[in-house]
Amino acid sequence: MSRVIVDIETIGRDFEAYDEKSQAYLLKYAQTEEDQETVKKSLALHSLTGEVVTIGMLNPDTGKGVILFQNKEMEIDDFEEGGLLYETGTEKELLEKFWDMVKTYKQIITFNGRGFDIPFLMMRSAINGVRVSRNFMGYRYNPKEHCDLMEQLTFYGATRKFTLDFYAKSFGIKSSKDEGVDGSMVGELYKQKKYLDVAKYCHRDLITTKGLYEYWNKYLSF
Repeated sequence: MSRVIVDIETIGRDFEAYDEKSQAYLLKYAQTEEDQETVKKSLALHSLTGEVVTIGMLNPDTGKGVILFQNKEMEIDDFEEGGLLYETGTEKELLEKFWDMVKTYKQIITFNGRGFDIPFLMMRSAINGVRVSRNFMGYRYNPKEHCDLMEQLTFYGATRKFTLDFYAKSFGIKSSKDEGVDGSMVGELYKQKKYLDVAKYCHRDLITTKGLYEYWNKYLSF
């Protein structure tokens, strides 16, 4: 079966860029200054208040793939590292390339892809005027088209959810977070123009997800 692991990194829009009415709407239920800061920091988690800055794709069978990432107009040449090709572009260009590439695969593998990555990609595509090529939000209980490891390892919500980092350590897999970077740091890294650091973090997430998938496929899949 042709399959590919998919992971994305996102950042939130600058809160101050919103008009006064939109700011008030976003802060509607924030009672304290701490609540307000939490709202501002969570903008990257929603497709209407965030954007895709990195899309990673890794074929678990060949070890090859691509990391598509925004470079915010910095000059960064395409290059290959660890079997993955790094390519830059605008958010719209990343989305166009992703949907063109992913349509050739029979199965995608994600970690919390149904709850985050795929809906985010689909909504940002619509906002950018990019037509999606596949619907990976179909029948939830059949992993043959979309194997979401979060769904599989919680038995579709029957047990507690853990982070990718916690699952990896529980299975003895090297965690992508061991390098000192996690998803909460992506926005700040982008402010510092460390675009490659984010792209390489996404690469590590793909490798960790691959290790977790191999355990699931060997011991828990049917």
